[in-house]
Formats: sequence, C-alpha cells, structure tokens
Amino acid sequence: MYINDVNLSPLVVAEPSESYQSGTILNRWVEVLVDCPGSIGLFTYRLPAQLEIKPGDILSVPFGAQQLGAIAIRLLSQPNVDLPPEKIREVEDIVSVGFFPSAYWELLNRVAAYYYTPLIQVIRVALPPGLLGRSQRRIRVIRGRGAEGSNYLLASPNPSAFLTPTARQIWELLQAQSVGDYSFVYLQQKVKSAYRGIRELLRFGLVESYLEPPRLTRPKLQKAVTLIGTIDHDLTTRQREILEVLRRRGGELWQNELLQICNASSSTLKTIAQKGYIVIEEREVLRTEQGPAFAQDQPKSLNAAQASALETIQMLDGFAQVLLHGVTGSGKTEVYLQAIAPLLNQGKSALVLVPEIGLTPQLTDRFRARFGNKVSVYHSALSDGERYDTWRQMFTGEPQVVIGTRSAVFAPLLNLSLIILDEEHDSSFKQDSPIPTYHARTVAQWRAELENCPLVLGSATPSLESWVSVGTSPPSPLSPSREGGQERNFNSSLSTQHSALSTHYLSLPERINSRPLPPVEIVDMRQELQQGNRSIFSRSLQAALQQLQERKQQGILFIHRRGHSTFVSCRSCGYVLECPHCDVSLAYHHTEEKAPELLRCHYCNYARSHPKFCPDCSSPYLKFFGSGTQRVTQELARQFPELRLIRFDSDTTRNKGSHRTLLTQFANGEADLLVGTQMLTKGLDLPQVTLVGVVAADGLLNLSDYRASERAFQTLTQVAGRAGRGDDPGRVIVQTYTTEHQVIAAVRSHDYLSFSEAELEQRQALNYPPYGRLILLRLSSLDPIQVQNTAQIIATALSTEEEFEILGAAPASILRVANRYRWQILIKFAPDALPQLPDWEEVRSLCPQSVSLTIDVDPINII
Repeated sequence: MYINDVNLSPLVVAEPSESYQSGTILNRWVEVLVDCPGSIGLFTYRLPAQLEIKPGDILSVPFGAQQLGAIAIRLLSQPNVDLPPEKIREVEDIVSVGFFPSAYWELLNRVAAYYYTPLIQVIRVALPPGLLGRSQRRIRVIRGRGAEGSNYLLASPNPSAFLTPTARQIWELLQAQSVGDYSFVYLQQKVKSAYRGIRELLRFGLVESYLEPPRLTRPKLQKAVTLIGTIDHDLTTRQREILEVLRRRGGELWQNELLQICNASSSTLKTIAQKGYIVIEEREVLRTEQGPAFAQDQPKSLNAAQASALETIQMLDGFAQVLLHGVTGSGKTEVYLQAIAPLLNQGKSALVLVPEIGLTPQLTDRFRARFGNKVSVYHSALSDGERYDTWRQMFTGEPQVVIGTRSAVFAPLLNLSLIILDEEHDSSFKQDSPIPTYHARTVAQWRAELENCPLVLGSATPSLESWVSVGTSPPSPLSPSREGGQERNFNSSLSTQHSALSTHYLSLPERINSRPLPPVEIVDMRQELQQGNRSIFSRSLQAALQQLQERKQQGILFIHRRGHSTFVSCRSCGYVLECPHCDVSLAYHHTEEKAPELLRCHYCNYARSHPKFCPDCSSPYLKFFGSGTQRVTQELARQFPELRLIRFDSDTTRNKGSHRTLLTQFANGEADLLVGTQMLTKGLDLPQVTLVGVVAADGLLNLSDYRASERAFQTLTQVAGRAGRGDDPGRVIVQTYTTEHQVIAAVRSHDYLSFSEAELEQRQALNYPPYGRLILLRLSSLDPIQVQNTAQIIATALSTEEEFEILGAAPASILRVANRYRWQILIKFAPDALPQLPDWEEVRSLCPQSVSLTIDVDPINII
C-alpha cells in the first residue's frame, strides 16, 4: 500500500539549484525509493564526491546482493541518527537526470494514495521502460592460471574428474559455451541444487561470481562528420573529393551516410581528420516514431456550433472540465486542432489521449499535417528506445503536442496548457492490471487541476459519469431549441458547478456540412430464420453488400469476436472443447488453406490442433458454432468472391505499424470492405464508407455486467457513425435476435438522451456508478480451496463495517484463467464522501503468499 508514515509530497519541491555542492559538505546523503518488490519506505545512501544529484534523478544503487534502480527523493546534510554511518552504502551512479516538478510529484502521490498502490509502482508506470533496472548475479569460467585459491585443478587435464556430480554438470554447461558465462538463475533452472555446485566451483577457483549492472536504456549515439578546414594542397585527389561532397551537403553528414555516398572507408576519414580538415564525433540520434510526410494542412472553416465550442475553450483561464458532446462526424478533431494552435504559438504544450493504439496513426497524421514535427507519439507499441527518447524530449520545454494512449497521461510535459481525452467514454482508458488500476480520465482531471489548465472530454456517446458530472440534466444534443432552430449551448454562461469544479457542456449536434446521420435499419434474425435464410448475413445485408460491389463503394462489417468460431462442440454427445488452463471454450482459428486447424484460448493463448474425433465419445461429428471475424471473411469470400476484404482485429494488427498499413490500404481503395472488431468503433474517420453492417448485436447485449447496456449503446452508435461521413449518404444495418431491447431502439434513432435517462434511472435505483462507488477485490491462486477460503475470510472481516455494502465473496464469472482460480469481493458505497475504508495492509495480511490480491478502485470490468 501507499506509504503512510512518510509525507512524500513536499520532499521533492526543492529546485535544481538546491542540490548540495561537494565542496561545501564533505559527507552527503540522499533518501531514495528503491525499485524492489516488498521494500517499503525510504532508504538512505551516501553520495560519492563526483556525483551531483537532485531530487527526481533516477539512480543505480546497491541493495542487498543486487544493483537496483531508485528515485532520489530528498538530499540530507546528516543521515538519520539511528543509522551507523559506516553501514550506509554509496550510490553507484546517476541513470537519468529527471527532476520532477512539484505538481508532477503530487500527481504521482495522489495516484498512489487513491489506487492503494506503492509509490514506486506508480513511478514505474510513469517512466519509460529501462530506466529502473535490476542487476543479476552471473557465473563465469576463470581463464588462465592467475586465479586465486586452489587452482591446481586448472592445471589438471580433466578438472571435472575431481568434482561432485552437481558441480560437474554446471562445469560442463559453462565449458560448452564459448564465453563460459551464465546467469545464476539460468543455472538454477538447469541443474538441481545448483547453488551447491557453484559454491564448490568457487572454492576451487574454477569460476568467479560477479554482478552484471542493469541493462538500462541509453541514448543512441552515431558518428557525425563536420567540415572545419578549407581544402589545401596536402590532400590527395580522393580526399579532396570526399571533402567536396561534404561541403556541398552543408558541411555536416552522418559518417555512414558519407561513406556510402563516396564509397570510401572509415580509415580514409580518419586520415583526413588527423590532418585537421574534419572532426568525427559521436552525437545522439533521436529514436522517435516516424509517420509519412504530409502537405501542410490549413485550418478549416467552422460551423456555428464548432465556433461556439472553440470560443468557450479558448476563453477558459485555469482549470475547467469540458464535455464536448458531438455526434459522429461533427468535427471534434478540428476543434481540438484550432484550440491547440494558439497555445503552440505561445510556447505552450498540449496532451491528447486516445483509447487505442489503432487510433493513433490516423489522428497523428492529421495533427502532423497541421503542426509538423511538433507532434510526438507515446504508447506501449513503440520500442523502448523510442519511448525513452520521446520521454526525454518532453523535458526540453519546447512547445509540442504529445498524442498517446492511457499511460501518456503521465507524460512529463513542461508548460502543459491543455489536456484532451478523445473518445473519453472508452473502457480502454481504465487499467485492470497490473497495479495501479488507474483510469486515465480521473488522473487527467487531477493533472489538469495541478497544472491549472482545461481538460476537454470529447465523445459522441459520453460516459454516464461525465454526463452526470456536467449537471443533472443538460439539454439533448439532438434536440434543437425554439430559437432560430439552433441548439441551445450549455457554454460558459450556463456552466454548472460540480464538486466546486468549473464544468462546461458543449454540444456539436450536427455533422459537418449538415450531412445527415445515417439511417439505422434493424433486422430481426428470428424472422430471417423463419423465412428460410440460414446464412449469417440477412437478405438486406446481402443486397447491400452486392450493391457495394456494383457501385464501387466501401463498407465496414463489425463482428463482436475475432477468430473463426466461438466454440467447437460434438454433435453426438454435446461435449465442448475447453482450454485445459481456463474455464472457457476454445475458439477455432483458421490459419491458411490446407494448414492444420487450430483451436486457441483467448484468455491464456493456449493452442492445440483440432481433433478428428470427440475426446469424450470418439464421434467424428464436431461442429463449429458462432461467428468470429475469420468465419465471416470466409463466408464473404464464398458468397461475394469479387469483394476485396481487409481483416482488422487484434490477430491481424499485432506487428508494429500494421494498424497504419491496413488503414492506409483501405483509404487508398485497395479493398471494398473492412471486417473487424471493437477497433473499428474507436473514432476512425473514413469518408468513403457508405455502408456499416453489424453481424450480431446480441453478443454485446447479453453480458452479466451492469455496464453492458451502456457499452452496447456506445459500441453500436460509434460503429454506425462510421457511415456517411463523406459526400455519399450512409446506411447502417444491425442484425439482432432481440429487436425489442431498449438499446436497439435508442441506436435506431441515435437518441443518447432517452437511453441515458433510462439507464441512469436503473443505476440510481441500484446505487451503481455514477450514483455509487465501487471497489473490487480480485483474488487469485493456483489452489482453488485456498483462494476460496481467503476470499470468504476477507469478506467476513469486511462485513463488520456499516458504511459500505459487501457483495461476495463470489467466484469470478470465469473461475479459472491460466490455471489460476479467481474470486471477487465487491465493495459498494455512496459517492459523496469516502467511508472509513478498511486498513488495506490488514486485509493483505489475511492473504497467504500463494494468494494474489488486487484492489481495483472504480472498476470498469466486474465480470
């Protein structure tokens, strides 16, 4: 849990100039947070005379037998009186100079406290990978006879003859490798009781043990050649040619580029450098995500609603929370761009968060066309080097725009003046695991408060939490007022105060150029079946796909699941093939023609070949049930062989850059139909799409989660909004077996207001968010009995409290995942004030080591 006994917030408020000078104080000490599981509190280290350390610097320190990453918290002129000075160890080195301003440090502390997470865990999420490293113990053969100890064995022609079997096995492993060097962990995995054999080899002087420093991310260096002298007569003709090339290229080139152009060798350049005509030196090369070059994009003219929203955002001075509620295709991105432009001109920066990596290429391209190289991308799909260099660029103070996924909410931007959450309703902004289980929207609100800047939440289908936060009943974004047919704006003059925060509701009720929202046709698949249609496509959708092909237009087909079929069952006995490690059925994945049929678990990634006979009754009649993206594409290829398809799901977008590649192919007209899962719903702007089909809406509706209806409405409305964004009108076809469902009715009429009113009424009756708050305790273990007993003990201990309601202990909806059995306890309480919550350390103490406990505050997924 967050450290209770140390008030860390004011510890790093010190400015960089306040670091202690080695000439003033001979003995200096620093208190640090160490990146080691189980370590709680601050640890004191001595500073070597040659190091100048400031609070917020990332250090490498000895910790037990390891060398670990640590964060400098505060400098001391004297250590704690309880610590004998001779036992205080020295800091090894500075890994990165990373002074965190006080507001940023307060943000990290707030996240740690709110989400009940050790501060070092929050720091690990905030920093790029590789800055906090861990050393490892390694064993290597001593070459030669100069080793200390009993080295008579080295002179022996067969040293292993004198060794025990364990030591001999380790010795042979080391000898078999050319370097003769393995990690202690690897040797332990390969040889039983390896530590005894290693101890014996150390005693005989055959091997040595050493600590390998952490492999930390470092700047990438590359040799550059700079022209510094005029061409003179002591040069050969070849050398003059090289210098002339360098002069024509501006007097500076990377060495490898110059060598390639001139077809020369590095020794030739070295000779020229020795004569004093050039300088060869290493310079840093920034590793950043690069997109294609775009022509400069100019600001577009705004309609009345866009102009009103932009004016309100630009008038805001200091912290305010803005909900920009615009229907799909209403031009929210253009409002973002024009709100950011004057900030960059003033030397300020902006942060734009998106829910999925798949959305970043399209949004990034749009921003780079407007702002050029002032735009950076930051997300987990970048290489460690790219994330490290992009992170360091944020410290320069240059005006810039950072676009990223949820972890980018911790981007250490200086002069941050605007934060935008695009598609703010999306559940991808919430982290379920590992800890901290933060929501980027919540953290962004805290960050905007601490930076004293506006936070803009944009969506066509706002989360109910955001909807309620701007007032209990803002006007419908689709209902025009009586005054001139224009929608009434809840702008700054009508903004509401909520929890002492300035909140604003801004509406974009129409699409750009007054394009209509696409009509939504609901197809009852029960009637299709009664009328003899056994295809997964209704007759209406079949006709629309045929027209798509004839008219040379493009469409999107949305499927709830990836893969071919959701499960495989025996038609003789009903046996369903399940994952041996999880309590879920295996999904069939088709790889390629004539390739082995593959069954895969979507939870632990277990895979096996499809059996020829039922494992239970040996029947050969095994049938595939359900439809995933693979099966739909196969059926499309059979029924519409001339229709060109692109599959867009997590199976086809695993490789770096694949999101951009597939979307570019589709945008360039290389395919007629984009077939995919949830990624298609997340803000993609494809003006040429005229048809959107939803194969089976029921998979979204029938989930045992109180948020199921909200998610279904958001997903269906968002995917419907991909149609008709260009000059041609759009059309949406939704196939379902439950046409009477309230979500289907609301989607048909694009009616957010009626849906939200009905859903909020149910939430209020059950005291669920946004009218109540939840904390979910997730317990898991390899032992099913122990995790059940532990969950029941914790639930009993919590049930003595009267300020909150306890639901559970209960098994998770999928009890076993990756051989771990899972139980849950849900704590429900009122939202207005935190109750006297339990001491989480006491709760954790009830868990044996074999049981893992995760505390998920404000959970999104509770099934």
